[in-house]
Formats: sequence, C-alpha cells, structure tokens
Amino acid sequence: MKIVITRKIPNEIVQLLEQYYVIKMWGKENEPMPRELLLEEVADADAVFTNVADQINQEFFEHAPKLKTVCTMAVGFDNIDVQEATNRGISIGHTPGVLTEATADLTFALLMATARRIVEGMDYLRQDQWTSWGPMLLTGQSIYGKTIGIIGMGRIGEAVARRASGFSMDILYHNRMRKHDVEDQLGVKYCSLVELLKQSDYVVLLTPSTPETAKMIGAKQFELMKKSAIFINTSRGTNVDEEALYRALKEGEIFAAGLDVFEKEPISSNHPLVSLDNVVLIPHIGSATIETRMEMAMITAKNILRALSGEKLLHTVNPEVYERINN
Repeated sequence: MKIVITRKIPNEIVQLLEQYYVIKMWGKENEPMPRELLLEEVADADAVFTNVADQINQEFFEHAPKLKTVCTMAVGFDNIDVQEATNRGISIGHTPGVLTEATADLTFALLMATARRIVEGMDYLRQDQWTSWGPMLLTGQSIYGKTIGIIGMGRIGEAVARRASGFSMDILYHNRMRKHDVEDQLGVKYCSLVELLKQSDYVVLLTPSTPETAKMIGAKQFELMKKSAIFINTSRGTNVDEEALYRALKEGEIFAAGLDVFEKEPISSNHPLVSLDNVVLIPHIGSATIETRMEMAMITAKNILRALSGEKLLHTVNPEVYERINN
C-alpha cells in the first residue's frame, strides 16, 4: 500500500509509516505539493497525510480510485469535501483536542501583543525613532479587569476563558448552544452576539468555518463594537469580511486587530491589512509549538495506520462512513 504525504514532516513520523507502507513525501516543508503532482501521486494511493493547505475536493477524489482514508494534520477540515469522501467510503481523520492549549496560548499572546502595541514598539526601535521617553508614547489598552467576549465556546474558547480569568476579566460568550456547565465552571456569562459586541473590550472569534459562519463578522458587527475595542481572530479567515475589517481599522471604528488567519492564505504582502499599524498579523501559527505539532503529526500517522489496518480512526470527521464500509 502507498501513502502520499503532501508536506515534509519529521523523520520519526515518516519512519513509523515506512515500516509498513510505501511512502511518497513532498520534500518541502513550507511549500505545498504542486496540484498536478498531487493528483498524479494519489492515482495509486491508499492514504493521504494532508494539511489545511491542500484542497481535497471532488477533482481530487476522482483521481484517487484506491483511496481508503484522508487524514489531516489539523482540527479544521473545511478544505475537505467530507460528503464526497463519505459517498466514496473514504474516512476522514483529524486531530482535535491536542492543539487546544497551544492555540489558546497564541490567542491570548496575540491579544496582549495587539493591546500593548508590542510589534509597533519593536518597529519603533528598529527604525531608530526612540529619542526620549514620552508620557503617551505607544500607549495601548489595559487588559486586566476588562471585558472579553468569546464567540464560539468550544475547547479553545474554554481555554481562552481560563486564561482571561487569570487577568480578572469579565467573560462574555456567544455560542450556537448555551453551555450551563461551562458557565458554572468558569464563571462566564452567555449573551446575544449583539450584546457581546457592544459590551466587550476584546472580541475573540473562535468559531469553526461553516456556511453559517462565513463573513459573520462584517461592517455591521464592527459598527457595534466600542471604538476602543480590539478584535482577535484565530478561527478561520473566511469568518470575517476583511474589507470591512480594513475600513473599521483605517477609520478608527475599532482600536486594533490581531489576526492569525486570513480569507486567502498565505496573505500577500501587498494586502491592505498589512499596510496598517494597528493590526498584528501572524502566519497561521496557532498550534505551532514543537510539542503540539509533533503530537498532531503522530495522531495523523496513527489515524492512517488504523485506517489501513481496517480499524476505526482515533478521530473521525465522518463516522457514518463505517456503516457504508460495513455494508
């Protein structure tokens, strides 16, 4: 059997898989496998070790008649046509849970860097602009005791709430379903999206990417926020209207924004958001700690090994596929 790995991964993960199967791995870590080569390689592949940068769509599946499983080194799977995979009896694996704490750390780090204008301060030094101490030099927003509004109270939302409680923040949340147990455990308060946007000093977006969440934060939502508000997005870039965000930042409707994700990735250096001083931009590194990424890679490999051995995956996006396979 053959496994296609679409990005260079650590050797110990490759060695685990190549004990049992033929491996075809793209040799570059920071560049995607060319589409033409990917479609060529999956023609006789039994499994694919993929990531968020690959489009696993109908065209892909039509080129992969032997495929049994697609396992992504990510928790999100909006780049995968799950229904098409299910129709073809192909299991989809992912890595939920393992990246929760790392992503929550990064979310709060982005919040703090944006609020206290850390990147601006570093640029100020590098450009040799610091000539003297000034009473209002690079003043930002306070964090301790402020109000944070979390949109999407999943695992990462709960982890961010725990961090916010350490800063004595008032914690509001909005979620598709109210979570009374989380309210009891963490002291968070449920409210409507409108009230959250109006009351929060920090608005943190942590929803998955679905048709319902597409551009859920746009011009109307930014107008509801305080002028001193800071917007943080570590969910998916497609959940935000980037043109509206640019206008809100440019025109001072909100104070600043911190973004780890973008509508189109990688973001171009000439994107309008890049030109603004009041936005901190980082390249989708929410889970990028050595420990977390290694564990994600290991879970992805184990998902593949289980699938090719006829077992259920550790984490299956489409568990209904097993009924189809058994029938």
